[in-house]
Amino acid sequence: MKIGIPKEIKNNENRVGMTPAGVAELIRHGHEVFVQHTAGEGSGFSDEKYKEVGAKILPTIEDVYAIAEMILKVKEPIESEYPLIKKGQLVFTYFHFASDRPLTDAMIKSGGVCLAYETVQTPDRRLPLLIPMSEVAGRMAVMNGAYYLQKTKGGKGKLISGVPGVNRTKVLVLGGGTVGEAAARMAAGMGADVYITDISLPRLRQLEIELPKNVHTLYSSRHNIVNELSNVDIVIGSVLVPGDKTPFLITRDMLKLMEPGTVLVDVAIDQGGCFETSHPTTHTDPVYMVDGIVHYAVANIPGAVPNTSTIALTNATLRYALALADKGWQKACKEDTALFKGLNIVEGKITFKAVADVWNLPYQPIVLE
Repeated sequence: MKIGIPKEIKNNENRVGMTPAGVAELIRHGHEVFVQHTAGEGSGFSDEKYKEVGAKILPTIEDVYAIAEMILKVKEPIESEYPLIKKGQLVFTYFHFASDRPLTDAMIKSGGVCLAYETVQTPDRRLPLLIPMSEVAGRMAVMNGAYYLQKTKGGKGKLISGVPGVNRTKVLVLGGGTVGEAAARMAAGMGADVYITDISLPRLRQLEIELPKNVHTLYSSRHNIVNELSNVDIVIGSVLVPGDKTPFLITRDMLKLMEPGTVLVDVAIDQGGCFETSHPTTHTDPVYMVDGIVHYAVANIPGAVPNTSTIALTNATLRYALALADKGWQKACKEDTALFKGLNIVEGKITFKAVADVWNLPYQPIVLE
């Protein structure tokens, strides 16, 4: 199979779809890999590194899309890429369709096969291609929250760890999944008092046992969340409904319950965000204020640490990319239910129900022969 790896062109997105080590494995399986010039530089991988393992370097993004049967990316295609996607071409990347109607319409029109990392789901309900980036995003959410808690950045002027004789900061983590657990561990390790919420009692019991003693579990209800807001310093929004739009757990009217300078970090912004006042920001312009509350809602948080993120992502995606290349997407998805759940749009039809429901568009379940 001909596999293309274009350069990411989203704002400050320095990750790349696969490391040279991953490319070497694809080539060892007999596939041709075409990498766009300088695609890996932001992650610390030169064109020469890709050439050494047998990849072919192409000068432009148009060249990569034109030759490839499968595109391996990190982030969803942006508007300038829409016309490059061909009918029947497999695009394997993060899509987050439930938060982006223009992207959804464009991919339907393209006739491509859109296999979304974020909805690949194993029978035990794990999201193996979301986990590595969620681990990075959860850790970085706390680091960024602590940074913007500084007075010079609009925050309350508190040190997340406190010092002897001074209270620690309070961090509220909404959602006990991979992002939430990573955030809670990071915040606890930095010395904060941490409260983590979830709607699953078994999950809360697990977190209670496994997390440090300065992490406290709390059942996720509006009442409980409201009760915590008056003295919280950082709120990490890490709620996820796979493939669907995220519900708002903090509404506009709840901002008045918080002290000015409180920092909200919305890691769920890729799926629409879990704060009503959130809108996507970029690494170039990451924060804004609403009613005195700092909002950080960068849609590609792991893009700030691209070397770590690219290696972690390749570790997770490689086995699935190999299956798709070795067998073709239809056979690979038929044989692997996890991959099958990654199919969101196939040749003009929405095949993932949550995406169809969000935009009130026809849902057409796919049957693989």
